[in-house]
Amino acid sequence: MLVVKAGGGLDLDPDAIADDLRHQIQAGRRLIFVHGAAEHTNQIATALGHPPEFVVSESGITSRRTDRETLEIFHMVYCGKINKMWVEKLQARGLNAVGLSGMDGRIIQGRRKARIRVRQNGRRMVIRDDWTGSVDTVNPQLLDLLLDNGFLPVISPPALSHDHESINVDGDRMSALLAIHYRADWLVYLSDVPGLLRNYPDEDTLIAAIPRDDIHGFLDVAQGRMKRKVMGAQEALEQGVGKVVFADGRSVKPIRSALDSGAGTHIG
Repeated sequence: MLVVKAGGGLDLDPDAIADDLRHQIQAGRRLIFVHGAAEHTNQIATALGHPPEFVVSESGITSRRTDRETLEIFHMVYCGKINKMWVEKLQARGLNAVGLSGMDGRIIQGRRKARIRVRQNGRRMVIRDDWTGSVDTVNPQLLDLLLDNGFLPVISPPALSHDHESINVDGDRMSALLAIHYRADWLVYLSDVPGLLRNYPDEDTLIAAIPRDDIHGFLDVAQGRMKRKVMGAQEALEQGVGKVVFADGRSVKPIRSALDSGAGTHIG
């Protein structure tokens, strides 16, 4: 099993990624594809007069402040515009892609955070009435049905809370949870950098390999969204996933370069 997560940056090459997903399917791999849409959501939210707001947790993790209006924009972009863009591209390549969110069929469930503690302007604050959450459960019945009958699941956040509410969850952690459930051989994260960089954004400082047991030590090296990818990789490897790769989603053959040629940052 191969789980591929394409980030939501504007510089990724969707056509190259779609071509490579076709190559993996044709090579006989079972595959789940997860995608983000963060930068597209920021653009559309701003155009709609509700620009994004970001908060920093006490542990230093940056996340999107998700009030109800933001959640509805999130649905529109993730589940609509970008999910169907991927489905269209994959169908054009002969792959019978099915676009879903984590809510559909309760594929991914988790816990809505009753309150989030953040630091803002040097002060500690508690935010309530937020629609963010963390994932903890895969309900595989729908995915198994699709995979066993030759369909390619194309999945985006949000997930469903255990109280049946839509929750904005991190797509990188969602991908790790899926890889853990299916005991994937590979979990590949595609983003707009060549891998984990020791001195971001200097692309000449790529870290080519990290021993499985040393990954925690690289959390401080990771910057921005990459920190969540490192956290997802750590969870996946600790719970049975074979290898994790941070790879460049801008390249011509992003998945093949990672799996066959050793491009990117390999962990495991």
